Amino acid sequence: MYVGFIGLGVMGQPMALNLARTGIPAVVWNRTPERCEPLRAAGAVVATSIDEVFDQTRVVILMLANENAIDAVLGRGTPDFAARVAGHSVVHMGTTSPSYSATLQDDIRAAGGRYVEAPVSGSRTPAEQGRLVGMLAGDQETVAEVRALLTPVCHEMFDCGAVPGALLMKFSVNLFLITMVTGLAEAFHFADRHGLDQQLLQDVLDAGPMASAVSRVKGQKLLARDFTVQAAASDVLKNNQLLTQAARVAHLASPLLDVCHALYGETVARGHGGEDMAAVVRALEARSDSVPPTAAHAPAGPSGNTVASLS
Repeated sequence: MYVGFIGLGVMGQPMALNLARTGIPAVVWNRTPERCEPLRAAGAVVATSIDEVFDQTRVVILMLANENAIDAVLGRGTPDFAARVAGHSVVHMGTTSPSYSATLQDDIRAAGGRYVEAPVSGSRTPAEQGRLVGMLAGDQETVAEVRALLTPVCHEMFDCGAVPGALLMKFSVNLFLITMVTGLAEAFHFADRHGLDQQLLQDVLDAGPMASAVSRVKGQKLLARDFTVQAAASDVLKNNQLLTQAARVAHLASPLLDVCHALYGETVARGHGGEDMAAVVRALEARSDSVPPTAAHAPAGPSGNTVASLS
């Protein structure tokens, strides 16, 4: 059985390569054709059109940047939509709003297709290693089929019930990730401005109970000022915006998320959207550089107002 894969970006390309390298026959398509060449070398069929992908496959995986890209690929709102999705299982692995995913499922089912929501947790390196964590939502039969198919991509997968349960679970995970990496960046910035040895900070963190794969990888990036993209700051900002919207829909307070939203917005506005999310430290540095020396040295009271002393 051939499997379709559409969307060969930072995450999609290594995911599709893992499928192809483990012998799963794949038919791939990408808006930028050169992204398909490593897949061709790995034995995948490179389609010349979206329709060719759907014509040759029954399961089609979408790893696309946003809702507009998904609608365009599926031909949603046009006669092409039903022709493409009928008789197919469409697997949505990107990150969109939960409400969008729910309505997409409804439309696909109405057109005679099946739908699975399958977002993943992890960045480019886990994608290359086949070590992503998958979250699956949809009807049990189709989820079981997709779970088996994604074994070369995800080292663990979790059933999250009905759509949009998988996306909401990913949002919960991403909330922790975004606030954690932002806190780590602020810790390195704090140590830097106090003249501390940042390698020593990394060693202390690595030896302690807060150490994780994320803190080790992002800590090394901050230490080396290496912002080569694993998870782009612009993508993190998009995720943050989706998280904030979901919080508002549920009438949730999200104070940490709101601060991160502002910081990633500043990072992208300063031209660093294509860098790794650890580049949020640049926004922190810019904020510190704009603080007057007197304000920087005045301690803050419980309400956030500066006070002369703690006595």
